[in-house]
Amino acid sequence: MRSRGNCFYLIALLIGAVCSALAQTPEPPSLQFARPQGPAAPPAVITLQDALDRAKQVDAQYQLAIADAAVAREDRIQSRLAMFPTASHTTQYLGTQGNGRLPSGRFVTNDGVHVYRSWGILHQDINPNTFFKSSYRRAQAVEALAAARVEIAQRGLAVTVTRNYYALAISQRKYGTAQQSFQQAQRFLEISQQQENAGQVAHSDVVKAQIQYEQQSQNLQEATLGMENTRLNLAVLLFPALNENFTVVDDLDAPRALPPFPEIETMAGRQNPELRVAQEALRQATQDVRIAQNALLPSLAIDGNYGIEANAFALHSTVAAFPQAGPMPNLGYYIVGNFTLPVFDWGIRRSKIRQAQTREQQARVELTQVQRQLLGNLYLFYNEALTARSAVDGLRRAADYATESLRLINLRYQAGESSALEVVDAQNTLVQARNAYDDAQTRYRVALATLQTVTGPF
Repeated sequence: MRSRGNCFYLIALLIGAVCSALAQTPEPPSLQFARPQGPAAPPAVITLQDALDRAKQVDAQYQLAIADAAVAREDRIQSRLAMFPTASHTTQYLGTQGNGRLPSGRFVTNDGVHVYRSWGILHQDINPNTFFKSSYRRAQAVEALAAARVEIAQRGLAVTVTRNYYALAISQRKYGTAQQSFQQAQRFLEISQQQENAGQVAHSDVVKAQIQYEQQSQNLQEATLGMENTRLNLAVLLFPALNENFTVVDDLDAPRALPPFPEIETMAGRQNPELRVAQEALRQATQDVRIAQNALLPSLAIDGNYGIEANAFALHSTVAAFPQAGPMPNLGYYIVGNFTLPVFDWGIRRSKIRQAQTREQQARVELTQVQRQLLGNLYLFYNEALTARSAVDGLRRAADYATESLRLINLRYQAGESSALEVVDAQNTLVQARNAYDDAQTRYRVALATLQTVTGPF
């Protein structure tokens, strides 16, 4: 009997300890996240435009596109200047072994043992590529193609930055929502404990409130983690050295209009860089065919030389082969014309023409593919933006209704007309509604940025 009485006593102590634990409202555990050390200065306030400008300075893919465009621009300049005459100067000394009897050297081309050359040379190529400007036009197409790829990289980077920028703004909102929900759960737990002590509700309400409190505490920690992660993701995009000492401007509530579809369609036809890339690639392939065909045509090279070629480095000297003539003038000119006519090469040039024509045909196919894809993306992206905008309006109203519903249910619960389950359900509904509204706003901004990859800014 004594052991049975002790068992009952221990059970009573255990129940009392549990009830005592449930009657207390613990504080949520604070987490110390590992984060990079930033400067001690006040945090920089960054707008979306600031974020886009910063990302352009540090993004490797965008800077690579910029470098390719700069290289293409220099190639175009070089191709244009290559059509003009070139001037150069050369000075040579030819020391030749003598033949022992004549004053000239052993080589037929030399009239003396010592020969000096100092020429100014003007060179001009007159070939089909120069006449038709094929190489220059190809370089123009390559430059335009590189510029269009810069625009593609810029618009793609804008989508990435916009997504990460508003992800941070939304994570801050969700953190605020989680903090508010935690405070509501804490308040609900206190109310349920007070009503239990007054004998107005059952202990199950306190248990339900305690469970809700723990869940909201965990949700607050997860929201804190999400905010830290999105801040890090954006910091990687914006700063050359990882820095978290910044804040973003939450402008999601500022209205952003969606233009009507006919206007969007017109902008896409005029300002789409992917279409320009395909068009310039076709123009480049066409010029490659022209260049390959030009190899079948004759070419002419002209060299105008002015200077000296004498046995002494002087304006007047005695010719070694004819000393009796006395000093003679050395300074003069001569012109060399080189005419080249292709005759036979085992079909290599013809093969290059067919090769270039194959690439040109492929470029035409890719252009039609881009045109179809552009039209499809235009409808897809516009419909996505349209749906996202409608979702923002609907979810805003839902969040307002959920706020009012929680307020009314809390009043009913305090009046004893509502259950703890209804209070918990209203709290969870409010959190879901607010988070859904915030996500819808981000979705709409990202949808606008994605649509602008097709149309350009509007």
